[in-house]
Amino acid sequence: MTELMKLKIEELEKKNDQAMAGGGADKIAKHKQGGRLTARERVDVLFDPGSFVETDRFVTHRCTNFGMEKNKVLGDGIVTGYGRINGKLVYVSSQDFTVTGGSMSRTQANKICKVMDLALKNGAPFISINDSGGARIQEGIESLGGYADIFTRNTMSSGVIPQITAIMGPCAGGAVYSPSITDFVFMVENTSYMFVTGPDVIKTVTHEDVTKEELGGATTHAQKSGVAHFTAKDDKHCLLLIRELMNFLPMNNLDDTATISTKDRPDRIVENLNNLIPDSPKKPYDMLQVITEIVDEGYFLEIHKFFAQNIIVGFARMNGRPVGVVANQPQVLAGCLNIDASRKAARFIRFCDAFNIPIVSLVDVPGFLPGKEQEWNGIITHGAKLLFAYAEATVPKVTLITRKAYGGAYIVMGSKLLRSDVNLAFPSAEIAVMGAEGAVNIIHREAIAKAKDPAAEKARLTAEYEQKFSNPYVSAELGYTDEVIEPALTRKRIIDALEMLRNKRDINPPKKHGNIPL
Repeated sequence: MTELMKLKIEELEKKNDQAMAGGGADKIAKHKQGGRLTARERVDVLFDPGSFVETDRFVTHRCTNFGMEKNKVLGDGIVTGYGRINGKLVYVSSQDFTVTGGSMSRTQANKICKVMDLALKNGAPFISINDSGGARIQEGIESLGGYADIFTRNTMSSGVIPQITAIMGPCAGGAVYSPSITDFVFMVENTSYMFVTGPDVIKTVTHEDVTKEELGGATTHAQKSGVAHFTAKDDKHCLLLIRELMNFLPMNNLDDTATISTKDRPDRIVENLNNLIPDSPKKPYDMLQVITEIVDEGYFLEIHKFFAQNIIVGFARMNGRPVGVVANQPQVLAGCLNIDASRKAARFIRFCDAFNIPIVSLVDVPGFLPGKEQEWNGIITHGAKLLFAYAEATVPKVTLITRKAYGGAYIVMGSKLLRSDVNLAFPSAEIAVMGAEGAVNIIHREAIAKAKDPAAEKARLTAEYEQKFSNPYVSAELGYTDEVIEPALTRKRIIDALEMLRNKRDINPPKKHGNIPL
């Protein structure tokens, strides 16, 4: 090595050290209180060891307002680059709160946009780790322009590459819209929050007193708004959850998710299911038990676990192949569909369809949730989102009715006439316009009223209706149900259907895009 090269390398090492130092030892120490990780530590946990390659490490901002020219840090408060997660190429940006509070500058936005462009060109997922005080006020409109550039790229990448956001600190104002466009949002309990306007502004405008945690913490967005798909105990847990999710996702919309070997036999008989459905149609049971009984190794990664719990969505594998599961939950609101459940399921179905993931639907739905609040808040429009998503999807779709499937809710939940490929039913399935008791009240109202014993006559007519209509065989006779199966055979029959549909080809009419009811 020449003397000159030695000096050049020493200069490079010095700059690397400066960039790695972020906002300095004091700010890093303060940031790490409470178990939080630095921007670089987060990247190290997220990626396979030794695989991360950083880009734009030496970039600095160009702002000269308010003395900012004296406050330049290499990297400008964000770490960007690419690496591997479980062997897959992934691009990342990770905001560094120790540098000007991770605030968004024009330069920081340029760094993010560069890796987003690379992710789109190379057909690889993009992960954004957000930890920022918001727009860099000293830069004014340039900072806002940076957000807009990111939002545009989020939109162009939607449905082309998976996009994931981890909120690992503050995320407020305009910054919240990028996470909302992405496919999955992770939040960390007690240390992350999201809101358009903060508690101080709310108090000034509406005179409401609310804390940051109550307004936009992880629990709030996981349970009330549905903005957060996952919550984590701490930073490390959050990053490991992302790695777990990545196991189920393809690289892009032209890629197929990998099939992995499993010791769980595809023809495994599930005897427990023969005893799971209660004799009484009014008695609840846990649909999660059905899911874990039939999927590979009993492993199910639930999405939106704490939001709209009357419907279940998530990923599993069947015979090694990833599937998206959508299932009514009889334990919550009797499995009725409401506004939140419709939104939750529709968004999940559209993600699966965009990325070639087959959809398995498990149905036990007595109808849409009645009530003026549901009607006034647009259950018609929101319920139509779910219908639209199922009808639009061209991936393999397999539907199993375990018990109730009434009226419009039957149609919406992946029925044959919404282009479902294989529709199965248990012998306990009740496929009808409505429940027997309600139907009898309408059809035989006068006969019941005139009867000597109205209660006995109603009971007789209800039993007669149940025998004639509240079963899967009328639907099977019409071809709307392909097969009535013994519950123990559920895993085998669903896997048989998925294997048969492996090379399914289906296209929608040529158009710019549909107009989903929003």
